Amino acid sequence: TSELGERLGHPARFVRHPNGMTSRYTDRETIEILAMACAGRRNTNMVESLQRLGVPAVGLSGVDGGVLRGPRKSTVTVVEGEKRMVLRDDHTGKVTSVNTHLLHLLLAGGYLPVLCPPALSLDNEAMNIDGDRAAAAVAVALEATDLVILTDVPGLLRDRHDTTTLVTDVTIASFDAAMQYAHGSMKKKLLGAREGIEGGVSRVILASGTGTSPIRHALEGNGTVVRQGPGGRTESQQPSASALANSGAV
Repeated sequence: TSELGERLGHPARFVRHPNGMTSRYTDRETIEILAMACAGRRNTNMVESLQRLGVPAVGLSGVDGGVLRGPRKSTVTVVEGEKRMVLRDDHTGKVTSVNTHLLHLLLAGGYLPVLCPPALSLDNEAMNIDGDRAAAAVAVALEATDLVILTDVPGLLRDRHDTTTLVTDVTIASFDAAMQYAHGSMKKKLLGAREGIEGGVSRVILASGTGTSPIRHALEGNGTVVRQGPGGRTESQQPSASALANSGAV
């Protein structure tokens, strides 16, 4: 989206919120660029790749059939320097409902849905959403046991520059302690993981999307495993760090 925006003369603008998180400022033109990039190019490329592997995939944005829907934020408070500002024309929101009827129809027919932003607001307007938290909403709605969130690092790292400081297990009790290690987009990935667990998902794995068979590698427990309570590889209520024994994917 950022790359396409630059080409079209509408560069990305990122804003910082009082809680320290950053997000993309999304005016109406940015929503249209987002749709071109995600629903137009990325989703189509993903579906094409799956079809080549013999998987009957179907690409949908969250707008299609209202598959991802929720309230749009009427105002957004941001921080610039030491000043707080209120933005009123930001088209962002959070997914609070999933059209499971549509997804079950596709799944029952043997099709694999591939979902992407934008989503649909309660006023039937396209809006930007966080993909990781949307994935958690879908996992909860479909009563999934596992949710895999892939990223470009092995998982949550105590030191983001050192892959041997991987936090292997996080529980709801140790969540706040784990958040202190999160930087950038990892904060929202952790929030998505917590929302998935609190919604009934048994296990959320934050893992590297690089290498061969990254999903299988994650489901084998490689990465940061987030769960409700003890019972995983580490019984401690504090996040544990261990050297990544095998950084290569299976």
